Amino acid sequence: MKQMEVNINGKIEKLSIDPKTPLLWVLRDHLQLTGTKYGCGIAQCGACTVHLDGEPIRSCVMPIENIEDKKITTIEGLSEKGDHPLQKAWVEHDVPQCGYCQAGQIMSASALLNKNANPSDEEIDDAMYGNICRCGTYNRIKAAIKSV
Repeated sequence: MKQMEVNINGKIEKLSIDPKTPLLWVLRDHLQLTGTKYGCGIAQCGACTVHLDGEPIRSCVMPIENIEDKKITTIEGLSEKGDHPLQKAWVEHDVPQCGYCQAGQIMSASALLNKNANPSDEEIDDAMYGNICRCGTYNRIKAAIKSV
């Protein structure tokens, strides 16, 4: 076990943890931030996407020791009340069906929009590549992103 301090959603969290523990399990099991989902466990589906210093990463394969001195933002940290423009657009465009992948989708989309407020279809496709939606709502996801 190692004593660590990590910045999660703007708050310093003190942990006594195995430094090899994936960030996903720190978020879900140690900090009770359950909006970030476990999907595949091998960084292929995007359900576990969070921001590391503003960049989207797959938290299921990121050891906690690699994020000390960095800022992590989860879906809970994107907006306290769930009123981020992307979250509103998701509702307006009826994006969620089962909803399981949506936090990861929104985190990838928000990272894109933070860099490029008016992305092309190709830029959206590139940024969202690897975020899998079992329900197939990709057209609605793209429409929601474009509307923001």
